[in-house]
Amino acid sequence: MIAPSPPGWLCCQLGAREHYVVPRALQHSGLLRELITDLWIRPGSVLRSLRNGLAGRFHPSLSSARVTAMNFGALTFELSAVGMTGWRLITRRNDWFQRSVVKQLARNHSSPNLNVFAYSYAASEIFNVALKRGWRTVLGQIDPGPVEEQIVAKLTPASNGPWQPAPPEYWKRWYGECERAERIVVNSLWSRRALLDAGIREEKIRVIPLAFEPSAEAKSFTRCYPEKFTDDRPLRVLFLGQINYRKGAIQLLEAVKQMAAEPVEFWFVGPLQVDIPHEVRDKIRLFGIAPRTEVSRYYRDADVFIFPTFSDGFGLTQLEAQSWKLPVIASRYCGDVVENGRNGVLLENISATAISDVLHRLLRSPESLDAMSQHSRVDERFSLGSLATSLSNL
Repeated sequence: MIAPSPPGWLCCQLGAREHYVVPRALQHSGLLRELITDLWIRPGSVLRSLRNGLAGRFHPSLSSARVTAMNFGALTFELSAVGMTGWRLITRRNDWFQRSVVKQLARNHSSPNLNVFAYSYAASEIFNVALKRGWRTVLGQIDPGPVEEQIVAKLTPASNGPWQPAPPEYWKRWYGECERAERIVVNSLWSRRALLDAGIREEKIRVIPLAFEPSAEAKSFTRCYPEKFTDDRPLRVLFLGQINYRKGAIQLLEAVKQMAAEPVEFWFVGPLQVDIPHEVRDKIRLFGIAPRTEVSRYYRDADVFIFPTFSDGFGLTQLEAQSWKLPVIASRYCGDVVENGRNGVLLENISATAISDVLHRLLRSPESLDAMSQHSRVDERFSLGSLATSLSNL
């Protein structure tokens, strides 16, 4: 008897999250039936010259895949949304994408055997259609959900006007998505714990780490440390991401103060969302937002990467750093990449003192950084093949 072929996967993805890692993994294993996304800009397209950032809306490993994109509709929506900000923009964009996918599904896809993968906050209407057709539904949870919002609310001063909690309807819809999902994929044990605290049923949740493919340049890179850090050759500490309360930026800036007399240089790459204290402005380097094509040079030139987040679904930057053989200092509230003392250091708590204590130890011991660098790499459990196997085993 011939065994039935495994069901194909239909991925519905708004944006270029994690460089299209889920459809890439499924394509790598021959399981991807189709990717439906908002924008897909192939090399040479005139659209690349119209707007910054569109070059990232493509991945060469999906060049032979079946990709359906709503380029015209997406650009029309963005033009109509000029001036719209915050949660109003986020919810309107999520709603537009779901409606567009549903229209696409109405025109195609009569197959009775599909797994439908969609990311949280833009999956509810898609899952309604999928369940009516007897398809299996898999929700990719992009963050730790309402628990993370509660953490951010406690961290953010009342005087910080730009931050606003999500409207109640946002979370109501999310609970509906979780109810319609047969499986909910989270990327870390921390996210699993947060979803359980939010009341999501345990039997639905599966922990599947993200995947990352190192560049050829990173694979061949050899990292060297000096025998001693000095004012002429300081310890270079890299923070890359949103510089905000949730990411532990305030505690890191306080640690900068505590290490003012030490030969340490702090690099901040990303959008600035907190005020920089006057007394540390001459002790840090702010690089602003770096295009994805330029991020590698910061990993290459730094000595250690720091990720003191209070809550992250995973934190792909950890794998990016490890691919460059860069040791990582991380909190315990994100993806499980760091093995304490082997390829980095896990913070006992997120405080300026805990951060400065770790940096003081590394400052006095370049050889320990070198040893951790030797064990820094993207482990097989974070490969595309491993991700595809985990998804197909759902």
